[in-house]
Amino acid sequence: MNNCTNRRYCGTLREENIGEKVTVYGWVGRNRNLGSLIFTDLRDRTGIVQCVFDEAVDAALALRAEEMRMEWVVAIEGTVRMRSSINPNIPTGKIEILAENLTVFTKAETPPFEVNDNINTNEMLRLKYRYLDLRRPSLQRIMEIRHKAAQVTRNYFTEQGFWEIETPMLTKSTPEGARDYLVPSRVHPGAFYALPQSPQQYKQMLMLSGVDRYMQIARCFRDEDLRADRQPEFTQIDLEMSFVDMEDIMAIQEGFIKKIFKELRGVDVETPILRLTYAEAMSRFGSDKPDMRFGFELRDISDLVKDSGFTPFVSAIENGGSVHAINFNEVGGKMSRKEIDSLGEYVKTYRAKGLAWAKVTKDGVTSSFAKNMPADVMTAIYERMNIQEGDLLAIIAHEDTETAQTALGALRCEVARRQNLISTDDFKFLWVTDFPLFEKGEDDDGNERFYAKHHPFTSPRDEDIPLFETAPEKMMAKAYDIVCNGYEMGGGSIRIHDPEVQQKMFNCLGFTTEDTLARFGHMIDAFKFGAPPHGGIAYGFDRIVMLLAGTEDIRDSIAFPKIQTASEVMTSCPSEVEEKQLRELCIKVDLPVKEEKAE
Repeated sequence: MNNCTNRRYCGTLREENIGEKVTVYGWVGRNRNLGSLIFTDLRDRTGIVQCVFDEAVDAALALRAEEMRMEWVVAIEGTVRMRSSINPNIPTGKIEILAENLTVFTKAETPPFEVNDNINTNEMLRLKYRYLDLRRPSLQRIMEIRHKAAQVTRNYFTEQGFWEIETPMLTKSTPEGARDYLVPSRVHPGAFYALPQSPQQYKQMLMLSGVDRYMQIARCFRDEDLRADRQPEFTQIDLEMSFVDMEDIMAIQEGFIKKIFKELRGVDVETPILRLTYAEAMSRFGSDKPDMRFGFELRDISDLVKDSGFTPFVSAIENGGSVHAINFNEVGGKMSRKEIDSLGEYVKTYRAKGLAWAKVTKDGVTSSFAKNMPADVMTAIYERMNIQEGDLLAIIAHEDTETAQTALGALRCEVARRQNLISTDDFKFLWVTDFPLFEKGEDDDGNERFYAKHHPFTSPRDEDIPLFETAPEKMMAKAYDIVCNGYEMGGGSIRIHDPEVQQKMFNCLGFTTEDTLARFGHMIDAFKFGAPPHGGIAYGFDRIVMLLAGTEDIRDSIAFPKIQTASEVMTSCPSEVEEKQLRELCIKVDLPVKEEKAE
């Protein structure tokens, strides 16, 4: 490539480069013909630089430059000089390159959208032409952040004595939790590999192997219904340590969080990081990953309204539930009746039956329910919730306490978003601890059973082990999540290392001896030969990048993301394959599609 020794990245040139002869490579942005002068914005991953073709200097070269169009790939050689009109909006705005030579590598068709950050283009179109979308400066910046975040991660954990070890991508299917992505084996007809939902079992095996401290930036796969902050394939920072307790693990992680947010975002994270138990987080914020950048805490008012005679409140309590409230203060008090009604519709998406509210003004109280309540009960509610003139009180009642808390917690965040109370430059971290060991759910046949809240290898608190036989629903786990701004950045636990305790865990999950041996026989055998106490954590790497980059869409942090149907529109995958390939794998695809059960 000509003049590679003089190559400079477009966005790196400054006043100190004036007088230098350089060659820049990239994509043409704007190309402005002002008669005797042609101004070309050339763009690469570092930014934009203005190049000038002067007819008075080289008429033939200027004539060639006139032909350039957006997204042509070119090299421009010339001399750096001071710009006559400074552009303060770009780092290279004080200089320009007087062009002396032009090489056109490839011409380009007119792109389906302009490659810049000031576009209002349909996301599906941008994802279809993702390679064009990725040329935009904002996404180039995020890809750079992702690269640097991986470097910081590896360097930090290497300093802490971790070894980076890869674990298999073709693994055994052990269904529990999300669905596996299955890979058919040609060599073993009728048998399947599973893509790893996480390297959980392998990293525990590494602890049994004496590795002591393991880390990996690992690819993981889960065939589950997608949400805005989830992807079917994603990246974890996966960690495991031997001979540690929760305090050891959390201390190392706080050092990592402090380092990565300081180096890549310039944020000084205060340590030790705040801690809340799962019960506290749910009762105060209605979420196990609460956003702490604003107030609006929940309060339980069940004791005040249980004898009020107001049927929605009384019925919820009598059926084992509760009534919770939030004071949205003067922020909520400024909301119109139409806005408040829309909040009532919003909470129904979280299974709430409705929203009771009261707005206190200088002229009195406007409320959806106050007229049906005794005056002394309303007074008691106002006192507990510290209601002042101009405030808005919001209440949700439900026979399931967690539903009431979750709906009100979601409303808390929605009001903060609508009222612009959330600063994107503010970062609030906390640990959530003491999760329940189990949660109840239904199996495929509609029978109620216990599921592991975290995973089947999570250790219960020592004092709760006797409850396996008597009250498993009361057991608490040695589990912990690290939360930032309402997102779960990572989660982990101390693992079970005693085979007897592990068997009790499997028993509670309803696994027969045959199920246990079929799914986890390899681990049961391994644990017979001496297992150290161990524990770990896994971070959502894509989510960390999303937070560092200041975007709210996890797809922005991934080069080639999937959409909500778990498909990738650029390459149109998943796709059908040839009959020959299926035959080699002993697979037929003529079964009817199974319909999902309605919620």
